[in-house]
Amino acid sequence: MLYPIRPLLLIGLAVLWPLALAQSRPPKKAPPPPVPVAEAPPSQGRCNEDDAGLSRMGRDMTALETNNGDPRAALQTLIDTTLSRSKALGAVRLLADAARSDLDETRALSLPTATLSVTATGVRQTIGSATVARGGQLGATLSAGMPIWDFGRVAKLTDWRKELAEVAAQGQRSAEEQLSLNVVTLALDRSRYVLQGQVYTQYVRKMACLVDALEIITKADRGRASELVQAQKSLQQADLSLEQAMSALRQTEVRMRRLVGEPLPMSIGMTASLSVLPDLAQMETDILLGADVAQAEAQARSQRSLAESVIAGQKPTINLTGNASGLLRSGGSPGEPRSTDIGAGVSVTIPILQPGAQAQANAAVQRYRATVLQRDEAIEAKRYRLLEMHEVGNSTLDRAHRIVEILRNSDRVRASTLQQWQQLGRRSLFDVMAAEGDYYSMRVAHVNAMFDAQQIVALIWSMGRGVAAPLR
Repeated sequence: MLYPIRPLLLIGLAVLWPLALAQSRPPKKAPPPPVPVAEAPPSQGRCNEDDAGLSRMGRDMTALETNNGDPRAALQTLIDTTLSRSKALGAVRLLADAARSDLDETRALSLPTATLSVTATGVRQTIGSATVARGGQLGATLSAGMPIWDFGRVAKLTDWRKELAEVAAQGQRSAEEQLSLNVVTLALDRSRYVLQGQVYTQYVRKMACLVDALEIITKADRGRASELVQAQKSLQQADLSLEQAMSALRQTEVRMRRLVGEPLPMSIGMTASLSVLPDLAQMETDILLGADVAQAEAQARSQRSLAESVIAGQKPTINLTGNASGLLRSGGSPGEPRSTDIGAGVSVTIPILQPGAQAQANAAVQRYRATVLQRDEAIEAKRYRLLEMHEVGNSTLDRAHRIVEILRNSDRVRASTLQQWQQLGRRSLFDVMAAEGDYYSMRVAHVNAMFDAQQIVALIWSMGRGVAAPLR
């Protein structure tokens, strides 16, 4: 429905809507920035003040401030802080240290061992009721041994422990990478909600100015009351969207505080290096450098060494042994000498009957084969996951570029619609609000598309050398 233009309407709109006229300019030929968050023009009245729409809501917008420094350096700082204060990562480090200690223990099995045993005994000898001898005995025995030949059992056990230590080390690296990816993802989500809040803040301000203009118009023309109610509804919806974005931002910051601690640094801006999809062929090669793949390979090697040590343990072993013992008596017969025994030799242990030996060896071999299949499955699953994420990243970046073109047209539509409603009376207020709502919703969609793409790039990086390596 078209309404007649009245003098009061023209005066009110001429005073309260210079911002809309200033924004109705032709699009530039150069492409817009990654996230088109426009700055407010210089103040030209109450509707052009930065806090015009927010003062009436009573909301603090300091959380929407962003850091203008290098985003990569900010992400590196977040990663370093998270890794230094994580208790879970500290536990993983201790387990890796314990695995290295187990390796040192196993290596010592091939070294000589010696044992000293000392005994002290009181002696009383009686015949009938007469005491024949009374005194004490002090004895010492020194035993030593060293493996000479065991068909490589100790060497294979050492290899097994060595690979287990490598598994623990790669597990530590994998835990560090997971924490790094988590904090980068949370930082990107935080930036997403900050930019969403900035867009919704401008939307609220625009709707608040429209409500202020219609309140003046409605006082002179009660027939425009429905337009005022619709504008107030749009203002409430915009404010609800802003509050939802602020709530999501606060929840994300709570999760970040658990990793980073207090206080949180300012939100980062767009990261250019995260906005470019990595080369697929290079990433397929980098998959084999991932911590989880290296851990699976070390696990397979450890099971192979364990199976070989089990088989070697069922074969004969040769050990070098030595023994020296001495006995000192006191209180016995006068002149009783001390006794000393010294001996050395070689002992050979030959298994003859071991009913469960073959089953034990078979079980060890089957576990090794199972770990090999698990490693191959992990590599294959990771490769197809990479292909899937690469396709999703391409689609997301294409969506972001398409939204930029849509935003240009949407900006033209809302500027033309507003001009036709203000000056020519050929559009209704509902057309104006629909154009504004479509424009700001597309800006939010562009923000989401860009940060979706950045998170996909970070995930792809984590599948290879890690998310921290490209940032450095």
